[in-house]
Amino acid sequence: MIIGMGSDLCNIERIQAALDRHGGRFEQRCFTEVERAKAARRPYTRAGTYAKRFAAKEAFSKAVGTGFYRGVYMKDIGVVNAPSGAPTLQLTGGAAKRLAEMVPDGHEAVIHLTLTDDHPWAQAFVIIEARPL
Repeated sequence: MIIGMGSDLCNIERIQAALDRHGGRFEQRCFTEVERAKAARRPYTRAGTYAKRFAAKEAFSKAVGTGFYRGVYMKDIGVVNAPSGAPTLQLTGGAAKRLAEMVPDGHEAVIHLTLTDDHPWAQAFVIIEARPL
């Protein structure tokens, strides 16, 4: 059953402006080490790489119904790739705690994530499924 759904649209140029203005401070505050390493390997599409991940974090915060409140922080939500290459989320801290609170007993959470971009926009959709164990 679906227990959460969220989407977000992010302007790549807005992320580039934040990178230009705040540089490493913005990256450290919002993105995990894995996300920063991936963006560093993509110098020509760095802002787009970050924008998709920023949108994914926003979409997750909407899917769990908190926004960035109740202990859910951007750095607790990391975009990683499954062995198949598909994007998914790795959660820590308050984000993991909030997700655990939502999952009914006898179920496990499965996060579905899709990312796309077409300059100047990046978009993410998150669906959280509770799957019986």
